[in-house]
Amino acid sequence: MDFSLTELTRAEEQVMLVLWQRGPSFVKEVRAALPAAPPLAYTTVSTLIRLLEQKGFVQHEAFGRTHRYAPLVAQDVYRAYLLRKLVGSYFEGSFGGLLNFHVRTAGLDAAQLGQLVGQAYQQLAPAAAAGPEK
Repeated sequence: MDFSLTELTRAEEQVMLVLWQRGPSFVKEVRAALPAAPPLAYTTVSTLIRLLEQKGFVQHEAFGRTHRYAPLVAQDVYRAYLLRKLVGSYFEGSFGGLLNFHVRTAGLDAAQLGQLVGQAYQQLAPAAAAGPEK
């Protein structure tokens, strides 16, 4: 990615969640899919999408006088950015500290923690089997 990510406002994040779920969409489709009650005005949604485009999160394809917008930043890329920011700000850069906090506050028992660790190992196994990158 050749730009630095910035944290989105809650409204921008809601728009991105719709685009990540639906894929390329017109403003009216994004507006209809937003959870806001009452619904946001068309112009408000249009402005949010244009701001996201300026920030490098979405791109558009023109169809006459209307535009279809698509995400440029993958949801997992943004998730990773937010998680790194959270861990850096609240857990002194320690993912172990985050895990410890989650275990304490979520009330996980040993079996649930074992399952969580097992899932993490399963995610690592394909990378380990592939060997080091050259």
